[in-house]
Amino acid sequence: GDVVLEVAHNTDSLTHLFFEPRQFAEHGAHGAGQRKTGRRGKSRVVRVPPGTMVFRDATAGVGADDPSEGLETVQPPSPDGDNGPDSGSGVAELAEGFGRSRELGYELVADLTDVGQEFVLAKGGKGGKGNVHFKSPTNRAPQEFTPGTPGEQGEFFFELRQIADAGLVGFPNAGKSTLLGALSAAKPKVASYPFTTLQPSVGVVEFPGFARATVADIPGLIEGAHDNVGLGHDFLRHIMRCRLLLFVVDTPGSEGRDPVEDLQKLRTEVKLYNEELAARDWLIVANKMDAEGAEERLGHLRSRFGRIEIIPISAATGAGIDALKERLRELVGRRPE
Repeated sequence: GDVVLEVAHNTDSLTHLFFEPRQFAEHGAHGAGQRKTGRRGKSRVVRVPPGTMVFRDATAGVGADDPSEGLETVQPPSPDGDNGPDSGSGVAELAEGFGRSRELGYELVADLTDVGQEFVLAKGGKGGKGNVHFKSPTNRAPQEFTPGTPGEQGEFFFELRQIADAGLVGFPNAGKSTLLGALSAAKPKVASYPFTTLQPSVGVVEFPGFARATVADIPGLIEGAHDNVGLGHDFLRHIMRCRLLLFVVDTPGSEGRDPVEDLQKLRTEVKLYNEELAARDWLIVANKMDAEGAEERLGHLRSRFGRIEIIPISAATGAGIDALKERLRELVGRRPE
């Protein structure tokens, strides 16, 4: 059988592959008497979330010519069978992505984005010919047969890049998770300490007229994220598919930070990570406007980033959320297909 990847709507992470990294398809059955052909081996279907990128480890090699360590790809025929041995099944060694694909230079073989999309990762081998194919008037009971071919095998590396129309980018405790909860029905973990969010959360924002947009809450960045400091690449890769970047800043500097300095650092990290990503549309979401000192700091932001649209909000109280939703509708809102 084949090892097949299927994009499933009810799968949102690659965690299951961490516990079961080796995926085998089923071996086929031998032929039997009365010229019966052996049963085909069942394919192994591995479900992955939309946004999964599949890389091949070129150093490990993939193909039927590579021997499968510890696996029997050809078994002895049954005594009364007149079909050859079954083919080898496909084998795939899988690894969950943590940004390593960029560093190791793996070869991209599939970019799975659409629900229902399938990709054959390791193809099973073909069955052999049984002894009936060698029967002749002078050889009524031939013992010859041809073995089945081994299935493909290889080592692959999986990386998940969340698919969303807009991505929330900001330092820890800027209020991104609270904002996502205010914009959508998503319920990300919210707390008063940094790094509450360790995995991206995606929420659906509903607009009038059945239009909608998806917004991803990207875990908080730190300086040096482009060099993979902390979990930089793990976080930054999730905004690669976003059409719009929303830079969320703690306007009053309640964590002892300066919003202007924070925004400059965030833009630098994104640009150093990927120039194309930095060139995409972006706007500033000035959060926590209900706190003391926010208005003064908002003036500093407008002085420094006069050409960039700034939307002042308070995710905690809901102030400005409707204006932000309307802007999202104009920029990335779309009707479901």
